[in-house]
Amino acid sequence: MNITLRQLTYFLALIETRNFGRAAARVNISQPALSVQIRELEITLGVRLFDRLPRDVAVTRAGRDLEARARRIMAEVAELQAAARLARLGGQLNLGMIPTVAPYLLPRVLPGLRARQTSIDLRLREAQTDALTEGLLRGQLDAIVIATPVAGDDTISAALFQDRFVLAGHADRLAAPMAARGALRPDAIDPDQLILLDEGHCLADQALEVCALDRSRRRFDLGAASLATLAGLVGQGAGLTLLPELALATETAANPGLRLMRFAAPEPERQIRLVRRAATDGAGWFDELAAVLSEAGQKLTAAARAQVPLPAP
Repeated sequence: MNITLRQLTYFLALIETRNFGRAAARVNISQPALSVQIRELEITLGVRLFDRLPRDVAVTRAGRDLEARARRIMAEVAELQAAARLARLGGQLNLGMIPTVAPYLLPRVLPGLRARQTSIDLRLREAQTDALTEGLLRGQLDAIVIATPVAGDDTISAALFQDRFVLAGHADRLAAPMAARGALRPDAIDPDQLILLDEGHCLADQALEVCALDRSRRRFDLGAASLATLAGLVGQGAGLTLLPELALATETAANPGLRLMRFAAPEPERQIRLVRRAATDGAGWFDELAAVLSEAGQKLTAAARAQVPLPAP
């Protein structure tokens, strides 16, 4: 009896859920059917992969050894599938974007793709950086657009554009920073005035870093689920926040009460990147996609710099 890819898929689902019922639900089969497939895999290999417990399963040493091999095999299968899809940006492209980029960049990207007469079938997943990185490394995504570096040699990235931060709030809230003498520095913002995104968003972490604030101090509010919510709150006078240039045109149009103020040079910023797996053949499609994303992003940030002029050098 041969080992099948289906058995390895079921095996990894059980590894990750540690429960036959949850694993069966994840792969859309019945629990008895999954149990049979796992048992047949154990018989084929001649080892016990799991210790069955009353409410759980424990992975054996043999199971741990198989897990590493199974993940390599499934990654190779994903590469084969990606290669078939991504012949010069044709077919289906599974692209991931972080939520602080997707709603602003994607509407500008689609016309650029159409103008290049590509036959791409774009499938977008919007999620936080950790989830996107995991999806990329598992072969569920072909490329991701993120604002933080990916460590290790498993990926290749292309820098797309620099996205600078501005201070945003209602005119009443910005009165004090504007009246203060000297150039505005991020670490001069009153933490009690600062509102940021939920924990887990890389933009929240970046804002805390540039403002030299410690998350554990908890003097600031972390709770908005999206930049749109955040801009709406501060536009109504709830506090101050840092907004990326990418979002300025959309959020100021939606929130007439929102006012913006530039930081002194060098301004805080984030680097937007397109990332793919190193093992994926990126010939043609990756560079072309990076060019479209970069062009769209640079147009948005250029418009933001015209809307809110840069500080004098």
